[in-house]
Amino acid sequence: MMTDYPWSKLLLTSAASLGAVAVVMGLTCAVAIARRRHSIVDVVWGLGFAIVAVVGMVTSVGWNEDADDLRRLLVVAMTVAWGVRLGSYIGWRNAGQPDDPRYQYLFRGENPRVAEAVTKVYLPQGLAMWFVSLPVQVAVHHDGSMGVIGWSGVAIWAVGLFFETVGDAQMARFRGDPANKGQVMDRGLWRYTRHPNYFGDSCVWFGIFLVAAEQWPGVLTVLSPVAMTYLLVAKTGKSLLERSMHTSKPGYADYVARTSGFVPWPPRQR
Repeated sequence: MMTDYPWSKLLLTSAASLGAVAVVMGLTCAVAIARRRHSIVDVVWGLGFAIVAVVGMVTSVGWNEDADDLRRLLVVAMTVAWGVRLGSYIGWRNAGQPDDPRYQYLFRGENPRVAEAVTKVYLPQGLAMWFVSLPVQVAVHHDGSMGVIGWSGVAIWAVGLFFETVGDAQMARFRGDPANKGQVMDRGLWRYTRHPNYFGDSCVWFGIFLVAAEQWPGVLTVLSPVAMTYLLVAKTGKSLLERSMHTSKPGYADYVARTSGFVPWPPRQR
C-alpha cells in the first residue's frame, strides 16, 4: 500500500542525496576551474552516483530499520560497482590528455567564469545525477524480500556491466596498438553495436530500476533510466561522439551503415 510506504524517510534520503550531489559538483567545479580542465567532471560522474548510493545506505539504515537488508546492500553495491568502475576507467583513459574537445568547444577554449561553468555543466549534470539515481534512493527503503522482478533487474545490470567493461577493454587495447591509428574499431562487441559502453550504461540503470520497481513506489522512478538512455543516445553521448567521428575517421560512414547504433545486432551485409 502506498499509504504504508515511509515517504517521510524517503524524502529525507532524497534531500541528503541532493545535498551530497551539490557538494560533489561544487568541489568538482572549483577544481576544474583552478586546473582549467573540465573533463574532470566525467570522472566524477560515475563516482558521484557511488556517493549518492552510500548516502542512501547510511540514511536508510538510520531512518528506516524495516527496510530489507539484502535489497539495500545489493542495490548500493550495484551502483557503487558501476560508478567506481566507470570513474576509474575514465580517469585512467584521460590521464595525460588535454581537456575534452566538448568542453573546449562549449567554453570557446577559455576558462569560464564560475556562473557560466555552473549553468552550462555542473548544475545540469548534478540534477541529472540526482534524478537518475532516484531508483536507488527508493529501493533502499523497500521492505520484503527480493522476487523475480528484482532478480531480473540484477541479471540485466550484470549484462550491462559486461558490455561496458568488455567494450571499454576492447577499445583500450585497440587504441593501444599503433597499427590501428586512424582505423575504425569494428571488432569484438563493437562489431554488433557502435556503442557497447552506452548500451551497457542503459542496461545497468534499467536493471537498478527493476530492483526498485518490485514495489509500487519504485515504479514511479521509470523516467530515471529513460532519462539516462536519452542522455546517452541523443545528448551528451552517442550523438556528440558520432558527429566528431564522421569527420575524423574516413571509414566511419561505412561502419555506421553496417552496424547497429545502440542495441547489439548482427552487422548488415553490404
